[in-house]
Amino acid sequence: MEIRFAQDGRFFTYGAKAIIIEDSCLLMATSTAVDFYYPVGGGANHFETAEETVRREVFEETGAEYEIDRLLFVYENLFCGDEDTPSLATGTQCHEIAFYFLMKPRGSKDVNCISRGYDGAPESLHWLPIKNLKDYKMYPKFFYEKIENLPQTLTFVSDDRRWRE
Repeated sequence: MEIRFAQDGRFFTYGAKAIIIEDSCLLMATSTAVDFYYPVGGGANHFETAEETVRREVFEETGAEYEIDRLLFVYENLFCGDEDTPSLATGTQCHEIAFYFLMKPRGSKDVNCISRGYDGAPESLHWLPIKNLKDYKMYPKFFYEKIENLPQTLTFVSDDRRWRE
């Protein structure tokens, strides 16, 4: 059972995501339900560690086993549900906490999308050239500035939009 809940117009989720880089390209997913790219990963199950979550999610979504290099980002995201979050009602106050793990390269871009994305819509995987990330609409937005020059230490990132947008 995923660690997520909705109550009184508010939504909380806890999960783990993967940063997978091969040949200067970043692996991102998208689905037919949204018009943006997002990282491979998802919600943690109750009593599952973040490391277990990211390994499970990566395998479920790519069909490939990746090893964890290191925990790179802890991300706290406070936002309001809108057209980019089809599974949430517009105006839903959302609070997300996610661990982003850098995965070790496998030396191959051979992955097979075997999962469903937002609202169960068909999902696809794409290798986006890191030097051109600004050409793509993606979330989280901190990827635009942080992926090209990955920090050497664990970094806390907060997208503190709260409910102003």
